[in-house]
Amino acid sequence: MEYIKAIFCVIEVLFLSMGLIPVDKNIDYGGGDYIPPSIVDEMVIVDDGKSDYYIVTKENPDECIQTATKELQTYIEKASGANLAVVTENNLPEGSKAILVGETELEKDIVAIDRSAIKADGFRFFSDGEYFVIAGADSRGTLYGVYTFLEEYLGIRWFTPTLEVVPEKDDIVVDANTDRTVEPSFSVRRNDCAGTNDAHRARTKMNVSFWQPAKAHGGALTYVVWDASLPSLVPDSLFAEHPEYFAMMEDGTRSTDHVCLSNPDVLEVTIKSVRAAIEANTMDAKYVHIGQKDNEHYCRCENCEALYEKYGSICAPTLIFTNNLADALDEDYPDFMFTFFAYLETAKPPKDLSLRCNDNVAPVLCGLHSACRSHPLTECGHEDVQDETLLTAYGEFEPQIAKDFENWTKVADTTYIYDYTINFLNVAQFFSNFGTMQSTMKYMHDIGITGYIYNCGDGHYAAFNELRNYLLTKLQWDVDCDVEYHMMDFINAYYGEDAAPYIKEILDIQTAQIAATAHAFDFDWHYQSGYYPIHTISKLDHLWKKALNADITDEQRFNVEVANLSWEYFKANQFLGEYFFLNPFRLKANEELYDAFKAHGISRVSSFGLIPENKEDVDFMLRPFNWR
Repeated sequence: MEYIKAIFCVIEVLFLSMGLIPVDKNIDYGGGDYIPPSIVDEMVIVDDGKSDYYIVTKENPDECIQTATKELQTYIEKASGANLAVVTENNLPEGSKAILVGETELEKDIVAIDRSAIKADGFRFFSDGEYFVIAGADSRGTLYGVYTFLEEYLGIRWFTPTLEVVPEKDDIVVDANTDRTVEPSFSVRRNDCAGTNDAHRARTKMNVSFWQPAKAHGGALTYVVWDASLPSLVPDSLFAEHPEYFAMMEDGTRSTDHVCLSNPDVLEVTIKSVRAAIEANTMDAKYVHIGQKDNEHYCRCENCEALYEKYGSICAPTLIFTNNLADALDEDYPDFMFTFFAYLETAKPPKDLSLRCNDNVAPVLCGLHSACRSHPLTECGHEDVQDETLLTAYGEFEPQIAKDFENWTKVADTTYIYDYTINFLNVAQFFSNFGTMQSTMKYMHDIGITGYIYNCGDGHYAAFNELRNYLLTKLQWDVDCDVEYHMMDFINAYYGEDAAPYIKEILDIQTAQIAATAHAFDFDWHYQSGYYPIHTISKLDHLWKKALNADITDEQRFNVEVANLSWEYFKANQFLGEYFFLNPFRLKANEELYDAFKAHGISRVSSFGLIPENKEDVDFMLRPFNWR
């Protein structure tokens, strides 16, 4: 029966690929409808470019509050021309109107604010006709409140570290009876786009930098050790003298591919290494991470095997080890958090839910690494597998990865998602996850995931990655945000209003076509990313031509050209259009594609290698995925 269903699925995909069945291109990108802040009773802060308002802080504000007031003053002036003086509350002229930034004594005469009731990084807006209060749960929350104020009331946008939009506004008006609290969906948020810095992280409300303390922007979550940390904590150099510290393979030999985490001596070595790393750290970092090497090997010694059997998961020794590490260091470092990767062999949670993480221990869940990204996580059970068969490619499966995430929240009070949102094998190619980002993150939030770390795709300019990064920041802050609203907001600014309708239609068509004909994974080969009928290919070519010839600025045209390269790369790999393998001019088309990549600063088509620097080193008989 399963094979019969798979065969019918194959037939359906063939018909969709040939255009015999139309593909529904009406994509719902998710989220609620965007609702701008309402203004019922006007409170005019700037009138015709002039203002009698002050920006007020407490005496001796910290660095973050100083950043908040400077940003507020700077962008109000950029937008309206009005320069609001920044003063401390003791220097505010009597009877003056003001925007209060952060906690002040003056605030207490206006409204009672219980900051302990506001989630970390959240804030409260309050106005009474004379004062507008921006009150964060802490200084960083206040800074985020300032940025939200500038976004919502002035229309300011920070799309990328180099692209900001500041609309001209003669008047700045808010509601005189505002009272609302805004809190983030996830307490931990990380998304580093190309060229990011502390200011851009703060403006997009990302509070993880890994390595930069960012004190002027409220501080950031930083790590003493991060990523594949076990090789630095338990160095391979110990193998010669202590092979028992390392993993036993199936054949009974020891290997440095992994560490034996059930060995108590390994714990002692790690405790010593972590102590040394903490003492050497100068960033006030409060996080320590346990991460294995990037392979699927694990220890098969008797003690480790017993733990796998007892708790029903290969993750058991890692979880127990991290708990023990946290216990050993808790007295000296009571405010530290300890995290570990649930990745590859350790991705599955314990079946025995009595094995729990300590309060200060959190798994970093990497299961999205294997999940289909073109269909909803809770509906599609397809996983990226090496031995693809008719059933694995077209069968029906339970959404096990989604269930694994849910079970992890049952054994840990704090859980972080480590997200992957590009195609690593072909980063220059369109990656079809725009239609599922919101539903995936909404599910994560609803089951109790507390942090969302996006750590893949940094620095890649192709394949709409700047748009993807911007949308991810919006969703990490608010999983119910209107994705299409923010998408069009970005597209209009980044690609130009005249090109925007064509870019949006391209995104709709590719997202729909791939969802209808393929499962998108983080390691797709060039031939796996969807199948297009001839008329759809022609339609996309036409739309790209329209976008490239739109009435837009040179900078916007450059951005369109970069995005177009993802389509050209796909066609060249598939022998489509001018890249058809019998076309006598195919080599010239490939050469022009190479030149275009270079001219637009794209140095790689895959995460696993740079394209040759010199044209002479490229064989243009080969398809571009072979150029690395």
